[in-house]
Formats: sequence, structure tokens, C-alpha cells
Amino acid sequence: MTAQRTRVTLFDLDHTLLPIDSDHSWGEFTQQIGWTDPVDFKRRNDTFYAHYIAGTLDVHDYVRFAVEAVRLRGHQAYVQAHERFMREWITPALRPQALELVRQHQRAGDAVAIVTATNELVTRPIAAAFGVAELIAVELERDAAGWITGEIAGVPSMRGGKVVRVEQWLRRRGLDWDGVETTFYSDSMNDLPLLERVDHPVATNPDPKLRSLAQERGWRILDLFERA
Repeated sequence: MTAQRTRVTLFDLDHTLLPIDSDHSWGEFTQQIGWTDPVDFKRRNDTFYAHYIAGTLDVHDYVRFAVEAVRLRGHQAYVQAHERFMREWITPALRPQALELVRQHQRAGDAVAIVTATNELVTRPIAAAFGVAELIAVELERDAAGWITGEIAGVPSMRGGKVVRVEQWLRRRGLDWDGVETTFYSDSMNDLPLLERVDHPVATNPDPKLRSLAQERGWRILDLFERA
């Protein structure tokens, strides 16, 4: 008798579980609270976001840019600012249908993780708000004092890097692809490598290119909410 494989359910975050992009929103929030120049930062932030949508983003350049303001202000300022960001930007964006989707998989006994190209400082409290302890995000290098340097640590969880990071995550649990039955929910063509790697890809609130591809391949399409 073949042993039943462990069910693993993976969720992208931005535009998949959230109707907004948390990384881009954090940038707008830092402008709002006066941490960044409202004109120059917005121009550069919007440019980086356009590159992400187009699949041409240099993630290392972007992360240096995105975390510079918080790096300069330190950990305590980050904690206070992110608590406000959660109250004002993220909590209003938590949709009951997205929360329930996560709960359904948890109640079914699946191992659940969020896999996102957004950095850990922005996303760890958001994952907690969804009740998900396992977060695979862009990890940040730390200095001797334990604070971020602005560089990425390890493989960034973006495009093909998501496959690598999920493999590492599985390995730490004594698992591999053959020993698990995997589902991945994502909105973006940027996540095509992981969508193609899992057993059950689900195009969730998909962008037009992913929707078209999902229709061609017969993948499940799930519209939880309209894309913001």
C-alpha cells in the first residue's frame, strides 16, 4: 500500500490573499509618515513595481531601496511604524473569504505556508494576521547587532527562487517533492516556476496573462476578490 503523502498548501500573499501589494503599500506608508521623499520615493517605487509586474525586477536593487528608510531608523521605530501600518493599511484589506480559505486548509490538516517575494519585515506580521506561522519571504542580512544591512540573505523568494526556498523548507522538515501533495495559490505570472512545480496550481485573482495560461492548461481559477 502506498503511504499517503503529506498535504502542503502554499499561498502567495500580494493580490492573492490580499487585494493590495503589501510591499508597494509599505512604501506609500513610509511617504505618509514622512520617512521618505514623497516625490522621488514615489517615482522610484512605482518604477520598481512596474518592473515587478513586467517580470524584470532586480530584486537586490529593489530591496536595498525598499528597506533603506527603516534601516536608518532602527528596530524600535520599525515596530511602532509597522503596528500603525497593520492598523491603517493591512487590517482593512483582510478579506473574510481569504481568511476562510486559509482556515479550510488548516482544518483539513494541511501544512500551510505563505511564500512571498516581499521581505520579512513587511510580511511576518501579515502572515501572523492570517494565522500562518510558516513564512517563506525575502530574508534580510543582519549585522553584528542583529539589525538589517539592506542586503538579501540567501536565495530571494522570487520567481524560480520560490521553488528553491520551498525545497529548502521541505528539506528542513524531512520532506521532499515526492513525499508531499502540493497546492499553490498565486495571482502572478512571476510565480509560474512554482505553479508548474506543484501538483495543484490555482490561479487566484490572476493577472490577464496567468488567467489566459490557466485556461489553456486547465488549471483551477479562483476569484476571491477583484484586483486592486
